[in-house]
Amino acid sequence: MQVIRQAQSKPLLEQFKSWPDKSALQVPPKSAIGKAIGYNLRQWPKLECYIENGYLNIDNNRAERAIKPFVIGRKNWMFSNTASGTQASAVLYSLIETAKANGLMPYNYLKTLLEKLPNESEDIGKLLPWNVDVSHPAKN
Repeated sequence: MQVIRQAQSKPLLEQFKSWPDKSALQVPPKSAIGKAIGYNLRQWPKLECYIENGYLNIDNNRAERAIKPFVIGRKNWMFSNTASGTQASAVLYSLIETAKANGLMPYNYLKTLLEKLPNESEDIGKLLPWNVDVSHPAKN
């Protein structure tokens, strides 16, 4: 993969970089576009790591998608004003995200848990997301 990136992506990145290099000299640095160009140039070494390391993604979209529910939920958490409310939210979000990470539909997984947990003879280890059999896999 690194060879392909060297051959295909590197020339495109070099071509693109000529624009901020040239524009940085012509645009006031405190303007909105000047700040964006400065940010781009400061972050450039990190972007070049993508070319040098074939295992790196060019973006962090996967991580961004994983934390999006928490960002959206921030306003709701203002109402978790007790320790037990916060604890309950943390447990629920952990269960949901772990189910997603293991390819399960969170609704189906939580339903299975709520149906089987009251059964005292149930082996809790079998209900862990990587062990449970829930019929509908998560859609990515």
